[in-house]
Amino acid sequence: MPEIPVESRYPGERLDLPDAGIGSIARAGRRFAAVAIDWACAVVISIAFFQYDPWATTIVFAIAQIVFIPTVGGSPGHRILGMRVVRLGGGWVGLWRPVVRTLLLVLVIPAVIWDADQRGLHDKAAGTVLLRF
Repeated sequence: MPEIPVESRYPGERLDLPDAGIGSIARAGRRFAAVAIDWACAVVISIAFFQYDPWATTIVFAIAQIVFIPTVGGSPGHRILGMRVVRLGGGWVGLWRPVVRTLLLVLVIPAVIWDADQRGLHDKAAGTVLLRF
C-alpha cells in the first residue's frame, strides 16, 4: 500500500534540514535580494563594456552563476547574503549542475515555480538546494 505524504511543517523538513539558522532552506526574501545583487553587477559590467546591451547583461549574469557556484559555493549575491548552493546528496556540485541551474534560472519561470520545500524547478532539475550558512 503506498504511503500517504504528510504535510511538512516548514520548508526543508522533508529533506531533513533544520527549520531555521545554518543549513536551513534560504527563504524567498534572501533569494530575490541575491538575484537583484547579481543582476545589478551584471548591468554595471554591461554598461561599462557593452553600453548596456540586454543580451550582454544576461550573458554576464549567467557566466557569473556558472563560474561562482562550483568554485565558491554560490554567486556573489548568494555569498553576500549568507547562502550557499549545495548538491542535495552532499558533495561538490560539479560543473553540469550550475550550467543546468543557470539556464533554467535565466528563463525565469522555472525559478519562480517552487515545491513545498521552496526549491525552484531550476534547483530540482540540477539536484541542488540553496541553504543558509
